[in-house]
Amino acid sequence: MQQVEEGDVFPPPPPFSPRRGRQDGKDLRLANIKAIRTGDHTRIIIKVASPPEKKKDGQDEAAPPPPPTSKNGQLSKQGSLTILRRTNSRSHGGRSTRLSSEADNDTLDAIDLLHDALPAVDTPESCEKAALRLRSLLRHLQEGEVAAAVLQQNLQYAADVLDSIYVDEANRCATPQDRAITISLEPSARKARRPATGAGASPRRQVGEEEDELSEVEPDAVPQEVREWLASTFTRQLSTARRRNDEKPRFRSVANAIRAGIFVERIYRRLSSATFLQLPPEVTKILKRVDDWRFDVWKLQEASNNTPLRCLAYELLNRYGLLHKFKMPPATLETFLTQVETGYCKYKNPYHNNVHAADVLQTMHYMLSQTGLMNWLNDVEILATLMAALIHDYEHTGTTNNFHVMSGSETAILYNDRAVLENHHICAAFRLLRAEEHNVLVNLSREEFREFRSLVIEMVLATDMSSHFQQIKAMKTMLSLQDSSSLDKSKALSLVLHCCDISHPSKSWELHERWTTQLLEEFFRQGDKERELGLPYSPLCDRNNTLVAESQIGFIDFIVDPSLGVCGDLLDKVASLSAPQATPTISEEPHNEPGGPIKRPVRPGGIVGTEVRRPWQDCLSANKSRWKERAMKDAELRAEMALRNEKVNGNSAEDESDDVIKEEDEKEREAEASGQACNEESAE
Repeated sequence: MQQVEEGDVFPPPPPFSPRRGRQDGKDLRLANIKAIRTGDHTRIIIKVASPPEKKKDGQDEAAPPPPPTSKNGQLSKQGSLTILRRTNSRSHGGRSTRLSSEADNDTLDAIDLLHDALPAVDTPESCEKAALRLRSLLRHLQEGEVAAAVLQQNLQYAADVLDSIYVDEANRCATPQDRAITISLEPSARKARRPATGAGASPRRQVGEEEDELSEVEPDAVPQEVREWLASTFTRQLSTARRRNDEKPRFRSVANAIRAGIFVERIYRRLSSATFLQLPPEVTKILKRVDDWRFDVWKLQEASNNTPLRCLAYELLNRYGLLHKFKMPPATLETFLTQVETGYCKYKNPYHNNVHAADVLQTMHYMLSQTGLMNWLNDVEILATLMAALIHDYEHTGTTNNFHVMSGSETAILYNDRAVLENHHICAAFRLLRAEEHNVLVNLSREEFREFRSLVIEMVLATDMSSHFQQIKAMKTMLSLQDSSSLDKSKALSLVLHCCDISHPSKSWELHERWTTQLLEEFFRQGDKERELGLPYSPLCDRNNTLVAESQIGFIDFIVDPSLGVCGDLLDKVASLSAPQATPTISEEPHNEPGGPIKRPVRPGGIVGTEVRRPWQDCLSANKSRWKERAMKDAELRAEMALRNEKVNGNSAEDESDDVIKEEDEKEREAEASGQACNEESAE
């Protein structure tokens, strides 16, 4: 750095502005240098003198009057500059670093994270306070739990401190009319100690990288050209980048901004994992098998103390990275999932409850992760798909749409007898999301929310069984077209959710049989209500006349098997559309660890060649065979019961005929006896 002394002569500055009354090509002479120490700043006063003006029109101009004396450490606005040198924080021994490194465990434990007074974020001690508090938070998180309010308060304070670090701090102490330029007054000894940043490193970048190299200049109405000349002479900057007072504060360097972002992200991730669900080890063990088609949701229900939906939903939202992507507040997400699970348990349904919702959600996860469907979707579409599966039967009443229509319920009147329950599920779920304490979508943009809501509505409405055959026909037509652009995402995802909703016959026999028992019990309860209301029995709702095995065989043959067949064709086409052009090598391709975060793009294990594995086919065939065997046994039992009834009815008929014969014989005897008596009387 160039050393300046009184009497030094510098190159002429650029041309002065004509309105300033200056001329070109004049040397400036450093008349006086004065340093004044004020607090943490060193005020360097530079008095610049210029030689007398030349004669104009043959006459000497009067010499300019001497500059007036300074006032309060400031020179007048005639040819002077005041340079504020910020005191080097490292000259004080690196207070912040030393305190942070030497703070022992006792000091950290003694910090009251909730009640201790915090200094203002723009004060020097705020950095020390923020560092100590963050280290204390980390220590508490390693040893146990920390209240969410405490974490939020201290992280917010740390973020405010980081945000207060400006490229130029002059605006914090300068008045609105002041303007500043940045120059370097770093001693040459320090420059020699600074490590090199490379042969091609920019000198300008070296000046701006370190906080300690920044000083501030108050121009005091000095022309712009002088300020630029001083910056180019006393620093290695080519030009001065002045930040306006109304500009948004920036970090001192890109590196500092990146470090701050990484630090906050780590704290956020630790905060999310520390303040949300603490899953029992048994639940965590079960959730590691969530990628399996035969996942047993009943075991999860038992291990989670009847909260399978809450645990599974959080696990999947976390694995897909949606919690971090859309910045879902952990406390808000927990209350939302708890409320959703409570809504599923509202009517205590045997089938349409929180376990069924968890089963559909897990099946949808299989379709997304194991068939390559997720590679075809963006983050908002994945979030909408999982959320639609989560709330597709929210607050289900345990009765069918036909029951609501026939009984004239308030829900049927509200939705005009059209998709009564499906409309209610959507309305109730979005009404729940409107509450501030449940709004996990608070950080979605308006466009993202509109896309999310539209997709959720269409998917849940498609679970209405009355639109089943129309939906299957439309998808077959769409798949028959050669144009790949004709494949509508919303209709495709609607079909996938519909298939997940009716997929229990395609699971293992133990699961399917239990689901069938639960579903029929719910149907029978509806039949009991219909009998009480004097309504005709709905199909499969009469306890005494329902053929269970035959009904399941028909359900598999005419509904489930064709639906999953079309769904498999759809997934094959999606896999061909979303497959990468060049197959990556094993080292290049992302790999999804069991129970770990899901990465994209990925070639799922559920794809063989260009086709998707269909594990449901084997289960459907096996379950159908079981139902046929049971149907034969039930038929035999019914035949035996009928024969027994016939025998019972036949014996009773014979007894009745014998009684009639006896009565007739007695009447004949009585008639004969009376006839004989009459004959005797007539003879006499």
